[in-house]
Amino acid sequence: MTRGQSKGSRWLAGGAEPRKAQLRLLCFPAAGSGASLYRSWAHFLPAAIDVCPVLLPGREAYLSEPAHRRLADLVGAMADDLAELLTEPFAIFGHSYGALAGFELARELRRIGGPQPALLFVSGKPAPMLPPSWPSLHHAPDDELLQKLSQIDGTPLAVLNEPTWMKLMLPTLRADLEALATYVYRPEQPLGCPISAFGGLSDGIATEPDLRAWREVTSGGFRLRMLPGGHFFLVSSREQLLAAIDEDLAPFWEPGGRA
Repeated sequence: MTRGQSKGSRWLAGGAEPRKAQLRLLCFPAAGSGASLYRSWAHFLPAAIDVCPVLLPGREAYLSEPAHRRLADLVGAMADDLAELLTEPFAIFGHSYGALAGFELARELRRIGGPQPALLFVSGKPAPMLPPSWPSLHHAPDDELLQKLSQIDGTPLAVLNEPTWMKLMLPTLRADLEALATYVYRPEQPLGCPISAFGGLSDGIATEPDLRAWREVTSGGFRLRMLPGGHFFLVSSREQLLAAIDEDLAPFWEPGGRA
């Protein structure tokens, strides 16, 4: 970290300074994946929205750092840093594991008196108070784990069968899966920000009733959209998803900021 640089900048691919935007969109990755999933989004959203993929330990720039095995540890590590950085309006998007991480970050920021998101997007993840939709897999043998992953629509078999990927990313994937398996939901006052939920029509991990239950953890507005595709519909239905995100974020910035 260079002199004068905010500690929060280590967590965001966009760094400490907004990209001449009016609102930041923090994007949390799915289990075992990283910021690269969101790098193209800036080309499809208005210039007023600064897409900031979240950089987590155990992947990409921080591949040498061990991933957190407890979600509370991850959220606790980043909340103080981000609280001093997020001085302009922001929203949070998270897919699967990332949806839970984004939700818990919003709650931790509230606990420490930090800023709150204008809007929380949750994607492909049952509501936090529901039991896990999958059996615990973080201790499963490699073959069993990869076989299970291959059943998820959108997970490339070429990647799953790549020895280099296995060696580099399986420890991180296992850590993320352990964080999901050991997560314990603790009831608190509902978030004040609206929640927009997204799901895949053929996703067996997060069904429509699972996603609709997110309305219980917000006192703001709630909206649910089901899009074509399986668990990784955010790839196969990217244009529809980003159009919906654009629509939901429009009230939180000035129209003059559109590209």
